[in-house]
Amino acid sequence: MGEVLRLYVAFVHRQPMREVAEVEAVADKGFQGCVHGRPGSKRQVLLMDMETLEAMGIEPGRVKENITTRGLKVQELTQGQRLRVGDALLDVTGPCGPCNRMNEIRPGLEQELRSRRGTLCRVLEGGRIRRGDRAEVLEAAVAPI
Repeated sequence: MGEVLRLYVAFVHRQPMREVAEVEAVADKGFQGCVHGRPGSKRQVLLMDMETLEAMGIEPGRVKENITTRGLKVQELTQGQRLRVGDALLDVTGPCGPCNRMNEIRPGLEQELRSRRGTLCRVLEGGRIRRGDRAEVLEAAVAPI
């Protein structure tokens, strides 16, 4: 089981994410107000673990994650697993591949983040997520919906 350390929302494309103390996850959309959330998308919420960020010397929020966790092995999550994060239920859709915009943070970071950028999820059940909430895997992978 992990803990939600930080929450981020992108209110404007290609601008820094804004840290918030709590957010409403909207079913089949993503975070309320986030420009990256889209109905039907497999890329509604990005999870990243603080352990990886610290090991790579990256500040939280810089790789455009929505949720920064501690104690949750984000890279080991597999497609179809369900997570309870605060009051929301998330469905793991797969790893997030790094894009070339990561090189704007630090030259070569795109390559460094291969297989380490985090995990993407869809919001199955909306609900409030706050800093300090639990983030726990509820079940093993199930067939995708």
